[in-house]
Amino acid sequence: MTHIMRKSLLILALTSSLFLSCEKEPDPFLISQNSIGLLTRDVKITELDSVFAEDSIVKQVSDGELYRKSNEIEIYDRSGKKLLLLEPVQAFDSTSTIGFIQVLDPRFKTAKGLGTESTFKDIVENYNISRIENTLSAAVIFIDDLNMYVTIDKKNLPVELRYDTQTRIQASQIPDNAPIKYFMIAWD
Repeated sequence: MTHIMRKSLLILALTSSLFLSCEKEPDPFLISQNSIGLLTRDVKITELDSVFAEDSIVKQVSDGELYRKSNEIEIYDRSGKKLLLLEPVQAFDSTSTIGFIQVLDPRFKTAKGLGTESTFKDIVENYNISRIENTLSAAVIFIDDLNMYVTIDKKNLPVELRYDTQTRIQASQIPDNAPIKYFMIAWD
């Protein structure tokens, strides 16, 4: 074997080992169908401390009016900024997985850039809308491909839709610049 061939093989072996040893770090703010950052849909409540080891976890267990019970878990970053609001599938069960997530921090985004600071136009240009529901105060837009729904406040809709809960809202009736009010992931 010639000297040049040995060098070429050595370079090829080193390059190959570099590619194999370099695993891409998961994006801590990427939203996908089965994960949001490092949180996946199969993580149990008891495992949240390891998933959010660098963040603060606050569990809200309260008895409110009319015996309403809350089992929400708030996730804060090191600086005290609220990142996520989690709710387990089974209330008050530490072995339960997460059922609902409200995304609060604008750093969390889908691969196509959809996040809390996006507009309706960003949704329409990047995703298939499964359905739109008309509620008392919002249009709820479902994107089943990502197990996600977002709300658009009715104050951003045409006047004839703002106080009507019976009319079916069409995507063409929602202004492109209508901002997202709530950004939710549903895994239950």
